[in-house]
Amino acid sequence: MTPKILTALRRSLVSFTAASMIAAASAPAFVAPASAQGPASVADLAEGLLESVVNISTTQKVAGSETPDAVPMPQLPEGSPFQDFFDDFFNDRQGEDGGGDRKVQSLGSGFVIDAEKGIVVTNNHVIADSDEIEVNFSDGSKLKAELVGTDTKTDIAVLKVDPKLKKLKAVKFGDSSKLRIGDWVMAIGNPFGLGGTVTVGIVSARNRDINSGPYDDFIQTDAAINRGNSGGPLFNMNGEVVGINTAIISPSGGSIGIGFSIPSALAVGVVQQLAEFGETRRGWLGVRIQPVTDDIAESLGMKVAKGALVAGVIKGGPVDNGIVQPGDVIIKFDGKEVDEMRDLPRVVAESPVGKAVDVVIVRKSVEQTVKVTLGRLEDGEKLADSAEAAAPSGEEQGEVSTATVLGMTVGELNDEARKKFGIAADVSGVVINEVAKDSAAAERGIVAGEVITEIAQESVAQPKDVLDRINGLKDQGRKNALLMLASKTGELRFVTIRMD
Repeated sequence: MTPKILTALRRSLVSFTAASMIAAASAPAFVAPASAQGPASVADLAEGLLESVVNISTTQKVAGSETPDAVPMPQLPEGSPFQDFFDDFFNDRQGEDGGGDRKVQSLGSGFVIDAEKGIVVTNNHVIADSDEIEVNFSDGSKLKAELVGTDTKTDIAVLKVDPKLKKLKAVKFGDSSKLRIGDWVMAIGNPFGLGGTVTVGIVSARNRDINSGPYDDFIQTDAAINRGNSGGPLFNMNGEVVGINTAIISPSGGSIGIGFSIPSALAVGVVQQLAEFGETRRGWLGVRIQPVTDDIAESLGMKVAKGALVAGVIKGGPVDNGIVQPGDVIIKFDGKEVDEMRDLPRVVAESPVGKAVDVVIVRKSVEQTVKVTLGRLEDGEKLADSAEAAAPSGEEQGEVSTATVLGMTVGELNDEARKKFGIAADVSGVVINEVAKDSAAAERGIVAGEVITEIAQESVAQPKDVLDRINGLKDQGRKNALLMLASKTGELRFVTIRMD
């Protein structure tokens, strides 16, 4: 390389280096974005709430005969280092008295809602069948708890500790109805017995029905909830309890990001009643209901399938006076829309006993409003149980005159038929003697012994009435026939059968 070329390269390198240094000096210094330190901390929020969240420890005495999973003491080599461990373990399982009984302990979570009265909320399944309940606080202190009341329908329990023995800190319920999908929430609890554990996530969904009870309306969250979190609070970012952590979906038993919490909108009323009365006092309408399917909506002349179809009225109930009748569709209750069947039991139960409410129904394609005074659900359940217990039973006897329609053989509901199927005396209509296999009736779950009381909301008393009503519907161009069926005890349900 010639001296001239070398000098040129040196000059270029110097020029490039100088230019680079000048550019670097003039450029603004690199600043890490705020997100590099993670999302905003929830440490202050958690610190203020941990003291109000408790661990629930329960003890239950179980007889040795009730422990099928018990295993025998293993035979260990003499001098085994594990001998002491196994001796302690199996002695605990057999009980100190050696009689085979043992104490079973379980752990859950809870939270204080009234510091002055010592009221603690948890899940019913956390303390169910327990002999002793102990509340453990975040500072390591422990207090014995007494059971104030439980509600199996919502899985809520209320406990009481002595506030004179320890200064308590309470949290408040918030309004879960204001939660939106995507809102941040915080769960605090006692997973796997580890003590106060904080997890954060979002509201994944609302109004979840997981078939755990009649009032399912769960908040779904991806905040990690595991075994032991049951009964613990789900907080919003204002530190208010918007849910009670109750259930998870998990093949392994650990969190997979699908947890369910009882919404505070449902829990508040239950907790207040349990704390005040030791039991729930729910409103009761006194009807049996079923979903409004597309076929049923078409049969009733409704444009949209919505509401709750009244399949029967309970004798002695609040509407056993003709105000509400079988075949009515309830679409609004006390100003609240009833879009699905499951909406009605919840809004009725949340209403006070004795309250007069407006109920909007659809009767024979006409919308109307009726006034109903609610009874008490607990009284209604006793009434229904008494009626079922008083229902007569029957045995097989001879045949009756019959007619065949839509895969069913129907006949007169006379004394002989009542005795054959054990049908109560107050059930009226046309009895179903047989149902053909693979028929339209069989597909709808209709069985022999049921009684057809109405077809298309008109009563039937003879087999000929059934034939006339079906033929009449076909002449009108109807594709489905709406049948009201009664069981042998008188419980009603509606079924649609395709006639083509």
